Amino acid sequence: PSIQSAEHALINLENKWSDKYPLAVKPWKNNWIHISTFFKYPDEIRKLIYTTNSVEALHRQFRKVTKNRSLFPTDDALLKILYLASQEITKKWTNPIHNWALVISQLAIMFEGRFNL
Repeated sequence: PSIQSAEHALINLENKWSDKYPLAVKPWKNNWIHISTFFKYPDEIRKLIYTTNSVEALHRQFRKVTKNRSLFPTDDALLKILYLASQEITKKWTNPIHNWALVISQLAIMFEGRFNL
């Protein structure tokens, strides 16, 4: 919720796991200056950033469809399954983003001149 709580969580992460998993903790410490810029945005924009990675979500859905089938008779069979899956997946894309009016107005204020309403 805030940069202070995130810094506290980073310290807890480091204290708990740095001895056992130093290579996993090190990137968080080394890149904290870049990661912490995330907190300069309001909550609504942060939620939009971390919940709308569309490509990753699409890949996850495709993996669900193909994980139980290790072999496909032809490349066309795989393409057909992915096509049918994409038809079902895109049905969910019609829902509007929660609080979109608030998000878009905040983006317009933060990126004045670059973001037109």
